Amino acid sequence: MTEPINSNLNAAEPGSFPSPRKLSPAQRRFSLAELAVGSVIVIGHNVYHVIPNEVPILFVLGLISVRLRDGSWTAMGLRWPASWRRTVLFALAVAALRILLGTLVIDPLTAHFWPPAVGPSGSDEIAGHALVALQWFLLIWTFAAFGEEIGYRGYLLKRAAEAGGASKAAEWAAVLIVSVLFGYGHYYKGPSGIVDSGMAGLLLGAAYVLSGRNLWVCILAHGFIDTFGVAVAFLGWSS
Repeated sequence: MTEPINSNLNAAEPGSFPSPRKLSPAQRRFSLAELAVGSVIVIGHNVYHVIPNEVPILFVLGLISVRLRDGSWTAMGLRWPASWRRTVLFALAVAALRILLGTLVIDPLTAHFWPPAVGPSGSDEIAGHALVALQWFLLIWTFAAFGEEIGYRGYLLKRAAEAGGASKAAEWAAVLIVSVLFGYGHYYKGPSGIVDSGMAGLLLGAAYVLSGRNLWVCILAHGFIDTFGVAVAFLGWSS
């Protein structure tokens, strides 16, 4: 087993991956291997349908890996924020930006090349049905907000950055890599949906890095984004 990567989380600079000592080549290779396995799981389920849903798998793998290799789940950003108010406001800003970019930029742009994104199975039953909407709210705040953010941002993005040496450049390269994976994690939506989800992953990944790897920002932002989508569908405002 490789020795813990990060032993002093309090020594981290805001917006950077804590790394009190240089990562060894073995640690970087191990992180690269984890990223490769995670990528196979994402593509294997969403594109080729030969692997069960990737979200629970990445969720469990991420929690186990970070606990064993890093010593604590705070290493993936699940620590008590210094300010919940700033965390919530940051998340709201990210959610608003994602919704505006999707509506005003991504949707009009992709409409020139592909059909509109396909919604999740069963989402067409939300309109006017309060019980169905409540079930979706429960799903998005558990499976999507917690499950996907722990799996993609807390786990895969962390390992991708470590594979590159956890430098600032590696962090941003990891954001790009995982945003592509996140797009393919929504392969069922079609080309327009892949681009749209990839953009969402890019914003969530950027928020993760800029917030000092505060995963609660991503969890809350993801929940706010999907809550807005369900509310719009329930009110019958979606196209």
